[in-house]
Amino acid sequence: MADVSNANFQAILTQALAAPSLSEAQTHEAFSIIMRGEAGEAPIASLLTILARRGPTVDEVVGAARVMREHVTPVPVPADLCGSLIDTCGTGGAPKTFNVSTAAALVAAGAGARVAKHGNRSRTGRGSAEVLERLGVNVNASPQTQARCLEDAGLCFSFAIHHHPAIKHAMPARRALGFPTIFNLLGPLTNPAGARRQLIGVYAPHLTDLLAAALRRLGSERAMVVHGDGGLDELSLTGANRISECRNGAVVCRMEDPSTSGVKGDAADVAIATDLNDAAAIITRLLDGEQGPARDMAVLNAAAALVVADLAVDMAEGASRARETIDSGAARRSLERLIETSNRT
Repeated sequence: MADVSNANFQAILTQALAAPSLSEAQTHEAFSIIMRGEAGEAPIASLLTILARRGPTVDEVVGAARVMREHVTPVPVPADLCGSLIDTCGTGGAPKTFNVSTAAALVAAGAGARVAKHGNRSRTGRGSAEVLERLGVNVNASPQTQARCLEDAGLCFSFAIHHHPAIKHAMPARRALGFPTIFNLLGPLTNPAGARRQLIGVYAPHLTDLLAAALRRLGSERAMVVHGDGGLDELSLTGANRISECRNGAVVCRMEDPSTSGVKGDAADVAIATDLNDAAAIITRLLDGEQGPARDMAVLNAAAALVVADLAVDMAEGASRARETIDSGAARRSLERLIETSNRT
C-alpha cells in the first residue's frame, strides 16, 4: 500500500511541477496520502513549496480542505445546528494586534450568536488558545464538553491540535520550510463543529476571493473573508477593508470603510498587546466597558460576525448590537459561562 501511495504521490508531484495547477481530485488524493502518513517529509515539502510559490487555486484548496474535514475529530452537535453556528477563526500570518477574533467571538455570543470558535497556539505565544487559557477557559476540553459549552454558554473553543491529529504527518515538513503553506488556509475551512457561517481574516488581500470561493464550494451558508487596512488579518479601524462575501451561492467583493459601520478610527487607532498577560488584560478591560481602539476593533469585527449569523441586517446594526452587548455585561457573561462550563467535568 505504501509503495502504491508513494508512486501516486510522485505522479501528482510531477503533475504539479508540469501543469499550472492540480485538479480537486488530484489534490484530494495527494492530501489523503499525506494524512494517512504514507508520504515522506521531502515529497511533502516539495508539494507544499510548489503550491506556495505559485499560490494554490480554488480546486486545490477545496480538495485539501475536504481531506482535512474527513479526518477531523468532530464536536458532537446536532446536524440542524450546524447551519446557524458561526466561527471567527482566521489564518494568522499578519501583524499581530491583540486577539480580535477571540474578543469578537465573545461579543457575538453575548449578542445571541452560537459560536464554535476554532483556534490554535501562535508563534507569538499569544494566540487564541493561549489567551483563552490565561483568562481561565479550559482549552483542552473534550468534544463532549465543547458541545455543552455551545448549549450552556453560546460558544465553545475547539483547540485545533486536538481535532486534527492527522496533521502531525505534515508537521516536520512545515517546520522545515518555515514559511506559510496551504495548511495556513485550511484551518479556517475545517471547523470541528461543522459551522457553516464564518468570519475569516486572511493575511493577504488576494486570498479573500480565493477562500470565499472555496467556502461556497464547500457548502457555507454565509461567510465574510476579510483583509484589513494595514495588512491585518481582521477588519481594521485605519482605512478601507477588503471583504469577499459568500452568500446565496455567489461571491461578491467590496472595499468598505469602518465609518460605514458607525465605527470611527484613524492611523493611531491600533491596539497592540505587548505580551500574553497584556493580551488577556485588553480583552478583560474591553468586556468591562473600557473605551478605546480595542473596544472599537472588537465592535467592528463582532458586527461582521453578527451579519454573518443573520442577527444584524448590516454592519451598522451589528456594531450597535455589539456595543449594547458589551455595555449590558452580556459579553462578559459569555466569557464567564464559557470558563465555568469548560472546566466542569
